[in-house]
Amino acid sequence: MRMATTLSVLVLGAGGVGHAVVTSLDSGIGRVDPFKDMKNRPQGGNGTNILLVGTDGRDRITPEEKEKYRLGGAPCHCTDTMMIVHVSADRSRASVVSIPRDSYAEIPEHTDQNTGAHHNQHPVKINAAYAEGGPALTVRTVEHMTGLKMDHYLEVDFTSFMKTVDVLGGVQICTARPMRDSYTGLDLPAGTHNLDGGQALQYVRSRHTDGSADLGRMQRQQKFMAALIHRATGSGVLMNPVRFREVASTLLSSVRADQGFGAEEILSLGRTMRNFAPASSEFATVPIGQMGFPVKGIGSTLKWDPVKSRKLFAELREDRPLARPKGQDGKGRLPGATVEVAPERIRVQVYNGTRQDGLGRRVDDALRATGFRTTGNPMAGGTADLHRTLVEYDPRWDRSARSLATALPGSELRPVKGLGPVLKVTAGTDFTEVRRVRAEATGAGEFDTVTGDQSLCP
Repeated sequence: MRMATTLSVLVLGAGGVGHAVVTSLDSGIGRVDPFKDMKNRPQGGNGTNILLVGTDGRDRITPEEKEKYRLGGAPCHCTDTMMIVHVSADRSRASVVSIPRDSYAEIPEHTDQNTGAHHNQHPVKINAAYAEGGPALTVRTVEHMTGLKMDHYLEVDFTSFMKTVDVLGGVQICTARPMRDSYTGLDLPAGTHNLDGGQALQYVRSRHTDGSADLGRMQRQQKFMAALIHRATGSGVLMNPVRFREVASTLLSSVRADQGFGAEEILSLGRTMRNFAPASSEFATVPIGQMGFPVKGIGSTLKWDPVKSRKLFAELREDRPLARPKGQDGKGRLPGATVEVAPERIRVQVYNGTRQDGLGRRVDDALRATGFRTTGNPMAGGTADLHRTLVEYDPRWDRSARSLATALPGSELRPVKGLGPVLKVTAGTDFTEVRRVRAEATGAGEFDTVTGDQSLCP
């Protein structure tokens, strides 16, 4: 996940500073040769492919940080996060594809970097490729599985991630529900939060906040990337040479990259992408065909969908966008407060709880215009004026009720056992408006793609 800071700071920022500043930072990058002696590689396509990996290195984290952010376990010396970033040939778009760490993979024939033993091609979880053969075997495995040629390699660890988020002043994240994970120590109530480096690391590492495990974690990582890009490009940091040097030097203190990805390449990308914004980014995950695919000696893995994954990688090779246009504001982003359940999934019966003629119809029309599935037939709710708008709901539909109440500011929530799936809204004299709401970003199109601006706080 630390690749997010690399993408936003190195690629996006270089265009706003002088050549001397960027060149002076080149010496801070650790160098690796992930393409050494590689043969029979895939043919290059249009645009640029960068393999970005986050390792679990924690050697330079202080004892206090290890305890506070639950980082005390032994590192696995593997990649805990892996993404392909495709920068379009015209530098107008970045497509980010997450590769699940438990993906079933077949590592090519190689010599183990630790033991010197020769290995034939064999199955593993893809994050184990780094442990067996470092960056070179990781690149070979990804190219073998995707058919995409990697042009560059970038590797970031925990330390630079935390410090870079801090030097940027934190990153804003919105959560529609409380998020807690005892494994990482994450504890966020519903709402908007400005995460510092340690909290951000907890957020992108958490796998136990719900039942979605690693797939949910990847969605949060993508959401965080979009927010971080917005923070970096919208704060003016990247156009200020002094601030840019501070941010970039913090990041580069623990980045490793191939020899070909140096200051000149970063500067070239930056010049053409200086106006890059979250709306220019799109995020997808390799389509999964089989969950829990068992492999003897390895355990449960994720098997890619052979048809959809090949098509996704073909789209990248041909430099085509993965997202389809959507939304109501012309940018693919639905405005409004973030809620757990989309309005389109919530059924509502409206009642007029006052003596105001037409109030029930006004509330029904406003809710329907916002996306809620109203009956279209508002009813009378009593003879005396109700002062506070009331939302009654069956406790089994509590998440829908909270989402509906968010759209009706100041309304009262009241559980009613046995009410069923249709929520009941009784409009009171306090009613003023229906506030637009939207569910947390969900993927669209064949590859469940989310654009960066869909992931930001309203």
